[in-house]
Amino acid sequence: MSLRGGTTKQSRHLQCDEIASSPRCSSPAVPRNDNIANLYNTSYQKQMKRALLIFLLFFAVKAFAQSGEIDLARQYSSNGEDEKAQEIYQKLYRQNNEIYYNDYLEGLLKLKKYDEAESATKKLLRKHPGTIQYNVALARIYKVSGAKDKAEAVYADILKDLPADYNNIAGLATQFYQGENMDMAVRVFLQGRKVLKNDQAFTMELISLYRFKRDKAAMVNEFLNFLPANPGYISQAENTIATTFEPGDYDMLRTELLKHIQQDPQQLVFPEMLTWQYLQQKDYEQALNQALALSRRRNDGGESIFDLCQTLMANQAYDEAIRGYEYLIGKGSNNPLYLQAKIEQINAKNLKVTADKYTQADLLSLEKDYNDLLTEFGRSSSTVFAMERLALLEAFKLHKLEDAQKLLEDAIKITNVSGNMLAICKLDLGDIYLMTNQPWEATLLYSQVEKSNNDNLGQDAKLRNAKLAYYTGDFKWAKGQLDVLKAATSQLIANDALNLSLLISDNTAGADSAGLALKMYARADLLIFMQQPDKAMMTLDSIDKKYPGNSLVDDILMAKARIYLQQKDYKAAVPNLKTIAEQHQYGLWADDAVFMLGDIYENQLNDKEQAKSYYQKIITDYPGSLYINEARKRFRTLRGDKMNGT
Repeated sequence: MSLRGGTTKQSRHLQCDEIASSPRCSSPAVPRNDNIANLYNTSYQKQMKRALLIFLLFFAVKAFAQSGEIDLARQYSSNGEDEKAQEIYQKLYRQNNEIYYNDYLEGLLKLKKYDEAESATKKLLRKHPGTIQYNVALARIYKVSGAKDKAEAVYADILKDLPADYNNIAGLATQFYQGENMDMAVRVFLQGRKVLKNDQAFTMELISLYRFKRDKAAMVNEFLNFLPANPGYISQAENTIATTFEPGDYDMLRTELLKHIQQDPQQLVFPEMLTWQYLQQKDYEQALNQALALSRRRNDGGESIFDLCQTLMANQAYDEAIRGYEYLIGKGSNNPLYLQAKIEQINAKNLKVTADKYTQADLLSLEKDYNDLLTEFGRSSSTVFAMERLALLEAFKLHKLEDAQKLLEDAIKITNVSGNMLAICKLDLGDIYLMTNQPWEATLLYSQVEKSNNDNLGQDAKLRNAKLAYYTGDFKWAKGQLDVLKAATSQLIANDALNLSLLISDNTAGADSAGLALKMYARADLLIFMQQPDKAMMTLDSIDKKYPGNSLVDDILMAKARIYLQQKDYKAAVPNLKTIAEQHQYGLWADDAVFMLGDIYENQLNDKEQAKSYYQKIITDYPGSLYINEARKRFRTLRGDKMNGT
């Protein structure tokens, strides 16, 4: 009894003293109690972490489930099962009305449950009175339900309370745009300008909206308001207008430009844009007049006039181009563009003369212009371009082969001539050697260019070498070269090589394996190349007499058509081409004939409907033709389609 019921504290101390060396009694009493607390805290933290993990896992599972439900609802909606979709949207909305509000609202609007949509939106408006998205949504509900007055009242409140903050205004307009309310997006931007006191604010956004709305007048006014302070954007403005306008819309642009020119005559961006506008309407005379007036006001070196003349040349407006170059020449020989303008003016005269029927006097006058140029500036690397053009004129139009040969021989001896120009002169000289019956000299030059150029010039040289062999009757060697060129990177060269290869194959088989009729045809082909139409026609007419039953019927028709086209006798070419298209529709020249007919009717005989029918024939009957893309483009243009994808 005494041992168990004695003084407990004393007993404990005795026990500890007795076993003081024990690890369990070596620590004081207080540290032992802290360890217990630490163990308790660690345990508590683990429990809390476990609870938090379970909590997060619960919500992750719930979110995953809701995500799956949203996907299902959207699948129902895409399948047209709107009632089933709305049941899910409504369930999710009740769980979290703010997160799923948009889906819920869209479902209600789809089902035309406008009262429910209004009630749900007003509830959120009361809860979040400063959140503008619910005002936008309420206005949308009123609009689609036909309550236009209510919608307008909401719009008025939104515009009245518009904050003077650029980003907030842009964000609000975006909400209206995303809700397919572009008119209100425009109103927000325009009101935003007033609030910000900045007439230039939101210009690009408004231009995009007006373009989308096809409000061309408003779009033009935005550009004309913006460009005086930002002239660097004129090209962007022109490109946007070009992709939006129909041909008849340019009258409106001209009216607006003239109005702005009267209001601000010192501003140069408007006359510059007016020049472009005249070009779009193909009023080349007015375009040049406007550009010349602008150049005089600026007192510049005429760079813009030179660029315009290049555009005029590309559009075959040769008279206007010649006048533009004359203006540059008139600035005097100290002008950096003087020599270029002189050369280009003569080129424009060359193209004008040769593009239409011409007289011998026209050709001699042109020859004199070139010679005067070379007399003034001498024969150098700067004028070798003119030497090359003069040589072609003398060789192919005036048939002064010796003069042309001498001129090109001198040209290739000039130092510092660019590589491309030197190669072109050599190819032309090779052609003249061919025409003067010097085939070895010709092939030597062609081969030099072929070896020195890995580009289209080299392939062109190889093609000319093959044609030389064809002209001289060496069909086997010619075909070997042509078969290699069928894989040329230049589509035109590849197509020419393919056609000539097939011509040789088709006419060196069967009874005429030696190609006797083809040799006669090749001589006629060379005469066409030399632009000696009368001799070529006589040779073609002799083929059937000398080799009756030959297989060159459609080839002869095409050759005669080419002669008529050389002579600008388009009406005479048409029957030959029609015969090929109608009676040889599976032959070598069928798609060529059809496309050529379309081009003649469109650009020479001014019969757009006939042209359209032939372009359509290329599209439907010859989908693998080289001309397919160009035929499709021209057909769509004649049909009135816009070619920019808008």
